[in-house]
Amino acid sequence: MLLHGASMMCLETMPKTMDQQVSRRMNMPPRTRGGGISSASRRRPTGSERRRRVQMRDVEPAVDRDPVEHPQHDRDETEEVVEGVPGGPIDGSILRSFHNHIAAKIWLGEERAPLKLVNHGAKLQLWELDMERSRIYETVQRSGLAPLTSCSHRVASRPMLSAFCERWQPETTTFHLPFGEMTITLDDVASILHIPVTGSMISFSQPLRVDAANALLVELLGTTDVEASRETEQCRSPSVRLLWLREHFSTITDASSDDDIECATRAFLLHLVGCTLFADKSATSVAVVYLELFRDLSKVGSYAWGAACLAYLYRQLTTATRFEVRQLGGYLTLLQTWIYEHFPDMFSSPDLSYTESRPRALRWRPHVIPDTLQLVRERLDRLQISDVCWEPYVDHRAEHPFPEIAWYSGCIKCGQVVEPYHPERVLRQFGYIQTIPPRPFTPPRPDRSILLEQYWERWTDHVLTDQSRGRRCQYSGSGESVAEYMAWYDRISHRIVQPPQMRSGFTTDARSSLPSHAASTRDTVLRATTLSFMRHVISEGREQSHDHLWGALNEAYSILSGSDETSASHSTPSPDTRPFFSPPTFVYPPPALVDPQPPIVPPPPVTVAPPAPFADPSVPASDSTQSTTVYVRSKRTKKT
Repeated sequence: MLLHGASMMCLETMPKTMDQQVSRRMNMPPRTRGGGISSASRRRPTGSERRRRVQMRDVEPAVDRDPVEHPQHDRDETEEVVEGVPGGPIDGSILRSFHNHIAAKIWLGEERAPLKLVNHGAKLQLWELDMERSRIYETVQRSGLAPLTSCSHRVASRPMLSAFCERWQPETTTFHLPFGEMTITLDDVASILHIPVTGSMISFSQPLRVDAANALLVELLGTTDVEASRETEQCRSPSVRLLWLREHFSTITDASSDDDIECATRAFLLHLVGCTLFADKSATSVAVVYLELFRDLSKVGSYAWGAACLAYLYRQLTTATRFEVRQLGGYLTLLQTWIYEHFPDMFSSPDLSYTESRPRALRWRPHVIPDTLQLVRERLDRLQISDVCWEPYVDHRAEHPFPEIAWYSGCIKCGQVVEPYHPERVLRQFGYIQTIPPRPFTPPRPDRSILLEQYWERWTDHVLTDQSRGRRCQYSGSGESVAEYMAWYDRISHRIVQPPQMRSGFTTDARSSLPSHAASTRDTVLRATTLSFMRHVISEGREQSHDHLWGALNEAYSILSGSDETSASHSTPSPDTRPFFSPPTFVYPPPALVDPQPPIVPPPPVTVAPPAPFADPSVPASDSTQSTTVYVRSKRTKKT
């Protein structure tokens, strides 16, 4: 009887419905038959319950949205129009993060110094493969990465690369210029670097921990556990220093054992990609996770190294668009050569000994341009379509044909980095008329690596169709677009980085070059900026067009006239209404704005009689005293 009573009490305390069971598990009050909460048990939720409910609302439903079948529909095509920001797009539905972009900060008057560049071009020469290391060199040749040993630039221009970073937009993975979008394509990677852009996608299941990195170093490089632990502890991450790789493996030659040569080959390849394709902001180390790609040296050439390099560079550019970032990583030789190829008249210096059988990165002589970041910004703000070389590889096609995978539209990946690739946004770079592209898609999560790999392996099914490509340009390299493209582009993008009234040349470099007693004066800074600009024009030589010289004089006048009153009444057209160095209707300043200068009149001739010792006694006195005309010209005399 007592057992029966106890059982009845337990049954009374147990929840009688499934809803009550779920409510008890979730620490929620039981619901009534109609779905509401019982009034007897209704109470104010605690803070932890409110946070739990918010998390539950933010969790996506367990719906398998396969990117293989629907890669471009993560965003609804009927999204609402987001309000724009000052200096940015009127319609913010495309560039949703522009309010945090460096260009938005610059428009509001905040400045950022030129980015520090991570460039290891000089370090590659510290570990060269000579005849004593021919076995390592042969393996590197078969890997497809051998061109990286010779085509890396030792010098990178901070103002030029920083100015282009300010034009990069993460949502579209393109540079937004005054006339439209441009980007680095798989065709650019293949032509500039001559590394494979097709093959298996570089993917890692999960980030590498330090203990796993130590085990990988012991297994694939033959180091001891103590050495591996000491190195990762010094890097404070699952990475190794580039210097450590050179010190331990650069002395191995063909006379060494087979195991040592195999380990040295893996170390060289890890050092190579750490200095080039996957240069990170540590500037001294490389992640050990890439060593897994060199486990089987016979399969190194089967990876799509070019696509991985491009995805990694896209992510580095995206990171550099944040105002607080001060460094730029990635393979900067690829970015710098791309600028040289597409803007040859602005920044480049060609190597006349180049032949088309070599990578296009060797076509140019890298140099640091004399312009400041401010001047490069203004040149890009005034850029026009005629300043762009839209198809720079026409002469290169005989040696290096166009890769069809450049038309692939989808996602590219490098380990945990997944970035969208949109050739439909830059049709002019392929010789086609630019149309209004579809909305950019959001890449899927990196943990869905299997689905991404399947999508990439079937890339031939995901290239742009002939209908999507549209019509070819009437003239090669003309950069044509449909009539409604620019109106659409004006609405969703920003054509200029700085407002016209802020283009005064007040830069840190200009101030630091002035004397200490004059650095605070506005007129001195203006004149120093003007002289810097005119020095660049003078360095281009005498063979310049009238339009070019007119633009230089116009720029110098606009800087020196500087004040708001002058620019309001006698200013030149703003960059969004006239192209760079194109002569529009110019309103000459009134005489009141120009200080009158007295005319330069040569001094009158002076008649001087020759001294007596030079008189000829055989000549009459009237002839010996004939006058000599002397013109005085800046401390020099010329007798006639």
